[in-house]
Amino acid sequence: MKKTIGEKIFDYVNILFMCIIIFLFIFPFWQLLMISFNDATDAMRGGIYFWPRMWTLKNYQMTLKHPLIGNAYLITILRTVIGTICSLLATGMFAYGLSKKHLVFRKVYLTLATITMFFSGGLIPTFLLIRGLGLTNNFWVYIIPSLISVWNMIIMKTFFQSLPASLEESAKIDGYNDLQIFFKIVLPTSTPIIAAIALFNGVGHWNAWFDAYIYINDANLLPLQTILMKIVAQNSAAQELMQHEQAVQGAVTPEAMKITTMMIAIGPIVLIYPFLQKYFMKGIMIGAIKE
Repeated sequence: MKKTIGEKIFDYVNILFMCIIIFLFIFPFWQLLMISFNDATDAMRGGIYFWPRMWTLKNYQMTLKHPLIGNAYLITILRTVIGTICSLLATGMFAYGLSKKHLVFRKVYLTLATITMFFSGGLIPTFLLIRGLGLTNNFWVYIIPSLISVWNMIIMKTFFQSLPASLEESAKIDGYNDLQIFFKIVLPTSTPIIAAIALFNGVGHWNAWFDAYIYINDANLLPLQTILMKIVAQNSAAQELMQHEQAVQGAVTPEAMKITTMMIAIGPIVLIYPFLQKYFMKGIMIGAIKE
């Protein structure tokens, strides 16, 4: 069907509007990326928008070889990988159990879990609990308190309830127990929702900084985001990092250190997201599976 002149004008206006929105969102990130690849002293002159004026990798070399940044990167990666896997298993098993209507006290468990979505104990009671459990200055403070997300549990429970009952019935006829059904039948058929929840957890762990700020005093256990927060919030923090590299001091400014650390912190998530985006969309959009 041939479009009218009004419809064509409407399409062009929509395309132009979307291009402007995309530019407004991408340009700040792109500008910071280009500044991070520019000589730090030259960048102080300003005027860098689309391409580096004096191309260099010195900012990244200095930032990555700093022991505090390197160790924080390792802590962040370990936290993201271990935290995501453990949270998926714990949340998934909890959701699978609550998806069964024959579970004894099912409504009680679901009500208690839902209450925690709206009410928390507060910062001080939570801190006392974490300290009582011996998790302060402990890597597992990043993993254990975030094992189960009630919001993610409800999403997974809804998805599991939509799976055909015949799948589990046939598995039980073959002699599978509940754990075998969960790991061999339910999880492999729930790839979209697993990928979506993994993305939620992964991004949450990667960007988290507040728990380390509250519970961790050991600098060797700090994740990258907490160090980044300190660098951005306190100019002196960036200068302290630079003092470890006397040989190149003066070649990299505190501002360049901030920008480079930000690029290092958000880079992996930006690169991973396109590969998980299709699963993310399926997980959000799929409401039911028809037999």
